[in-house]
Amino acid sequence: MAAQTDSFQSVYGPVQSWRFGRSLGIDPIGKISVCSFDCVYCQLGEIEVKTSDRQCFIPTATIEHDLQRYAPWEVDRMTLSGSGEPTLALNLGEILTLVTAMTHKPTAVLTNGTLLDDPTVRAELAIADAVAVKLDAITPDQWRRVNRPVATLDYATQWPSLMTFRQDYTGQLLIQTMLLSPWSDEEQDRYIAQMQELKPDEIQLNTPTRPKPFHHQLEARGNHNPLNAPYPSRWLKPVQRSALETFRDRLLDATQIPVRIPNLSTLPSSG
Repeated sequence: MAAQTDSFQSVYGPVQSWRFGRSLGIDPIGKISVCSFDCVYCQLGEIEVKTSDRQCFIPTATIEHDLQRYAPWEVDRMTLSGSGEPTLALNLGEILTLVTAMTHKPTAVLTNGTLLDDPTVRAELAIADAVAVKLDAITPDQWRRVNRPVATLDYATQWPSLMTFRQDYTGQLLIQTMLLSPWSDEEQDRYIAQMQELKPDEIQLNTPTRPKPFHHQLEARGNHNPLNAPYPSRWLKPVQRSALETFRDRLLDATQIPVRIPNLSTLPSSG
């Protein structure tokens, strides 16, 4: 697939996030969404190209040009995310090295972790100051239903690959978990056991707080005013704050790992 760069800005924001503060978004994928997942809650809408194959989408020089427009980069960090899975970009390591040298700001990568079995991907991610890995499922069936991975991926490789990355990575490892419904005590216990083994630096329990567009929307990368989304979309019912707080408290008591949850008070009423 050829890179799509016409009328496309690889740098966007700054955006304000409950998880990462004020950051500039860096999109190494392009205006066509490309991911190894097609999550049912994805804020980008339906993923247009579903693959686990890496390629260069946006030249590093283009990102350097786009980034210069935002100097002096008065933000908390530079976050690689955007139009899909950033580890699919073959120049991920180049981009991280460039951004660090150019801005002297902390870098973060938001990833679904599906390519962590690749030693090259692990080495490139290690350049980042923080890596946030998606972990929405604790069973193969849950993984298929929520994340809808491409057929080439194997659930059995996901956890060992994440553990390998954790053992070598010296930066801040964050785990992001999206809850579409409250988990049972058994599911929570299994997740807690995983976190006790993994020992991430922070756990972020999330629930849908932004609408899902009916079709892919590039604007959704940095739209942090979801009540006024300028495109057709639908709301997924969030888990109640009390359920998130209960799960958070159980996690904290069992692991002593900091756990963060979003502010749900700004969401529309679920009826």
